[in-house]
Amino acid sequence: MKNFVVSLIKKSGTEIFKHFNQDKIVKIKAKTQIVTQADLIADKIIVSALKKKFPKHEILSEESGGNQIKSDYLWVVDPLDGTTNYSIGSPLFATQISLFYQGAPVLAAAFFPAMNELFFAEKGKGAFLNGRKIKVSKTKELAQSFLTFCHGSKKADISRAMEIYRKIKMMGFDSRQLGSAAVETGFVAAGRTDCIIIPGAHVWDIGPGVLLVREAGGLVTDFSGREWNLKSQDFVASNGLIHAQLIKILKNI
Repeated sequence: MKNFVVSLIKKSGTEIFKHFNQDKIVKIKAKTQIVTQADLIADKIIVSALKKKFPKHEILSEESGGNQIKSDYLWVVDPLDGTTNYSIGSPLFATQISLFYQGAPVLAAAFFPAMNELFFAEKGKGAFLNGRKIKVSKTKELAQSFLTFCHGSKKADISRAMEIYRKIKMMGFDSRQLGSAAVETGFVAAGRTDCIIIPGAHVWDIGPGVLLVREAGGLVTDFSGREWNLKSQDFVASNGLIHAQLIKILKNI
């Protein structure tokens, strides 16, 4: 299964990269959400392959929705995460796939074609970047942490994100919105940053990141500190060492 998923995600990411700096917006889904031709091309590549390989598995894609099959196995697809970044020529975008079994993530892959970086994890086997095992950072204090944040498309989520930014910007070493949950969770797993906070997170945005961060030694919860699951509305992933400090801030937002 690993070889199949790695080959598939590289194929879709390579196709996306062919259109980089040339693609045009196809439609606007919401005030902060756009769709490009690359989103649709990558979606077709991934979903078609999954349907053929696993005809009895459930599939949920950001662009094409669900396949209306009930199964213990759920494939979650984000064909192009960071579409706005992609549309303006920023290299911080990814294509990603995750597999859940009975509600728990068991396999994750995220490919950043502009940086030629492939993140991969299997439950109980660790997290890897281009075949090299990765670990979260060892930062212990929030004041020394590099924090990132994102948000869902609802006004309430954006408003909460602004409140979160106001607080953590003053408390951490630095805080930024990179524009791609795939990139931001990958960076936490690789120890490049110390956390990612997302009010109103969608499973396709953070599906792979949940397993990547956990397998890299970090923690993934909702804003109250409960372990993240498919029904969670909010998402915070960190190196684990600063998690309690973050929850103190987030649980009242």
